[in-house]
Amino acid sequence: MADVVIPEGWSQRLSKSHHGRAYFVNAFTGATQWEVPKEPADPGTDMKVQVLHILKKHAGSRRPASWRCNPITQDKQESIDQVLAIRGKLEEVLERNGFSAMEKAFRDIACVESDCGSAERGGDLGIFGRGQMQKVFEDSSFALAVQGLSGVCDSDSGIHIILRIA
Repeated sequence: MADVVIPEGWSQRLSKSHHGRAYFVNAFTGATQWEVPKEPADPGTDMKVQVLHILKKHAGSRRPASWRCNPITQDKQESIDQVLAIRGKLEEVLERNGFSAMEKAFRDIACVESDCGSAERGGDLGIFGRGQMQKVFEDSSFALAVQGLSGVCDSDSGIHIILRIA
């Protein structure tokens, strides 16, 4: 299967339950299929996502205050460093225990560390479509495959890490 050309928006993975058989994942919808896709993945116009996020605000954020701290005085680099440290912990959990354990760890961390009101819901922003979030956050959320973990997402609100769950 090394010579197979995979259209844009699809990724190839190896099945653990079918002895390394290749399958294909639509990056927009998370749908999977055994057959090699012939067309680029279509995000559709009514596509919606559900993500968890952890927000670390900084002094330059749009509103540098949160339920955790008022006012927030740390600088942007401190927020970035904190998000990267959290991401590193989550990647370790994923490697050791799989996605379900990472999602639980993400929710637990969000409840304590996130500067967003969604912290009380484990960082869950619910289901949303295009045009409902800040553009950079929206673009990062929609670019992730289901079960994808973002890198640093820098918005007017602060620094985020995003986990797409649907």
